[in-house]
Amino acid sequence: MTENEPALTVYMHPLASYCWKALIALYELNTPFRMEVIEGRPAEHEKLRRLWPLAKMPVLHDAARGDVVPEASIIIEYLQQHYPAPTSLIPHDHGSQLQVRLWDRFFDLYVHTPLQKLVNDRLRPPGQQDSMGSADARATLTMAYDLLEERMRSREWAAGDSFTLADCAALPALFYCAAAQPYSPSHPHLTRYFERLLTRPSVQRVIDGARPYLHLFPMRDALDPRFTRSAA
Repeated sequence: MTENEPALTVYMHPLASYCWKALIALYELNTPFRMEVIEGRPAEHEKLRRLWPLAKMPVLHDAARGDVVPEASIIIEYLQQHYPAPTSLIPHDHGSQLQVRLWDRFFDLYVHTPLQKLVNDRLRPPGQQDSMGSADARATLTMAYDLLEERMRSREWAAGDSFTLADCAALPALFYCAAAQPYSPSHPHLTRYFERLLTRPSVQRVIDGARPYLHLFPMRDALDPRFTRSAA
């Protein structure tokens, strides 16, 4: 690491939704870092595996502290602990912290996870789709949308009065869910929340970085055209 090189390196792919979650936080916090894009080449995959044996992205490497940090939520917690910024994505009040972590887990477990099930099923060869698993995933999304619709009826952000870790989790899940199982116009409050998320400069920056790769998304044709006009 040279004198002017950031201590933090994020191993990621611009299309990967959980990488979006970590990148949004890094941009919100204005934390210096460098990206190392992992595109599936054997040498890249092996390098990632040496850092984190599960080889799942994103992974953060902190050269200054000698730490390797996997998982988007843990990366954001790590940034707050070791690279504090004027903006906080996890409140200091313990009760508020629980709300933020609850809704972070909600988006990951009940929106993001069933979304990935639908995307993975689309990638399966003809005749090998898991129709029962996909039906369960769609049912979970329906319940999650209904709950979020009611929750966002009277609030601006997912877990409090300010943008937090929970909103970092929400954006990538809702972005891809809009193609996999649309929630608009049946859920207007959830839709307006998504549109608020899109106004964040951090979110715009992440989406702009993904545009050249969006043609690789299996449900690309169902994405909102405003996001794909500049895609390759």
